[in-house]
Amino acid sequence: MDRNTLIGGNPLGVAIRLALISIVVGIILSALGITPRNLFYHLEILARRLYDLGFGVFENILGYLILGAVVVVPIWIIARVFGVVSGSKPSGDKDT
Repeated sequence: MDRNTLIGGNPLGVAIRLALISIVVGIILSALGITPRNLFYHLEILARRLYDLGFGVFENILGYLILGAVVVVPIWIIARVFGVVSGSKPSGDKDT
């Protein structure tokens, strides 16, 4: 693979096109009030929120698990104790 294929053409022509496109995008961003410092600040905030959102899901699931277990586990224990005391087998247990 030669360098013309790698970078998309004549290196000087590519550099000039990139410079012109950068100037046009810079003018548009400046008109919108976006500065490099502002842009990096908002990208950092976005990354932090995505990180928090990702781990927030696990935190919510763990909270739901604990909340449900507070109700389900005691009922399950009581059902098992009464099943053993009465001598009956739960419907899921079958002799082979």
